[in-house]
Amino acid sequence: MSVPATLCGPGWSGVATVLLIALASAGCLAAAEGSELHSELLFPLEHWHNHGSCIVECPNGDLLVCWFHGSGERKSDDVEILGARFEKKTGIWSQPFSMADTPGFPDTNCCMIIDPHERLWLLWPTIQANLWESALMKIKRSSDYMQADGPPVWDVMEVMHVKHEGDFAATVDRKLADYAHTLDLDAAEYAGKADAWMQHVKTQAADKLTRRLGWFTRAHPLMLDDGRMLVGLYSDGFSFSLVGITDDLGKTWRYSEPIVGGGNIQPSFARKADGTLVAYMRDNGPAPHRVMVSESTDRGETWSRVVDHPTLPNPGAGLELMALADGDWLCIYNDLEEGRHRLAVSLSHDEGESWPVTRHLEAAPAGQGSFHYPSVIQARDGSLHATYSYFVSQPDGEGKSIKYAHFDKAWIEAGDPQP
Repeated sequence: MSVPATLCGPGWSGVATVLLIALASAGCLAAAEGSELHSELLFPLEHWHNHGSCIVECPNGDLLVCWFHGSGERKSDDVEILGARFEKKTGIWSQPFSMADTPGFPDTNCCMIIDPHERLWLLWPTIQANLWESALMKIKRSSDYMQADGPPVWDVMEVMHVKHEGDFAATVDRKLADYAHTLDLDAAEYAGKADAWMQHVKTQAADKLTRRLGWFTRAHPLMLDDGRMLVGLYSDGFSFSLVGITDDLGKTWRYSEPIVGGGNIQPSFARKADGTLVAYMRDNGPAPHRVMVSESTDRGETWSRVVDHPTLPNPGAGLELMALADGDWLCIYNDLEEGRHRLAVSLSHDEGESWPVTRHLEAAPAGQGSFHYPSVIQARDGSLHATYSYFVSQPDGEGKSIKYAHFDKAWIEAGDPQP
């Protein structure tokens, strides 16, 4: 698939100021005077669907962003993975270029990481039958991706085959029963639904094909100090998560036990000082709408019972969690129970127990924008870079782009400007 003409215009730097002023008047937060926030769209708003971005910092200081682009998500076959590069030397974003395109199939939900050998990884699912349950995970790697123009030169592409060790169906059954003990199954909101859902999940878990297909990515993988890579995977069919684990940089894979709860998907990870891994997940289940949490004390092999975070809301939208270099944690998320019209960045000083500091990258009235599926990194200089899907209404329909934001911890700590 070729990149549409609307993506092939001049670099964004020449029109950023005019468009950002217009967008601010439509409801997005303008940067407070003197703040450490810079934001811009990677390309002008368009009617093509642009969603699910991920950002990495290259060894030379450039930034690389990927996202999926096309007529829709799972129902259209023209969806591909696009990318853009911010060249540190020039301070300009490149024109978008194709990163992955399987002819006749939609490619979606991409993420990236740069490994200890400075190789770029692109991970994404190709949707086989226009259903999320038919996702097939793929991986590309590149050692040549820092050129000023054009896509990475890919060294290899592989399929990530998901095969569970042990008795997957029995593990799902056990963990469903454990999670059910936390629910008031006699409550009206669960009447007849919980039992039917659990039976559906058990039936799927017993089917070999169903449990091996449909797993795919959303947030950044996590690289541990000992070289283990953790790739967060989830299934819309099961509506829960698990972790792909490699100790040899992709030569071999195995998979954690499932992280089973009431609709916990799209895991993002942080590591505590004592080595405990924490997964924050999108809430894809019933109320209350909260970020869902699970922990692992064995480097991602097994995971605790899923619980709702006591204070972090989630409207059924992607988020990212990360540990900063100074030990504080950062979460970027929609801090709402309903809607995606507000995008927050919060700080925790106690490894996620509380989140006392919050500032908003976007805040608009309900129905006047959707700012969601964020990706965030801390650069080597300590500053923070984020990208996210940016959807706003226009007279001729919804306009969509990927927005980039550069800020620092002090900007978050300053809080939202007073109206």
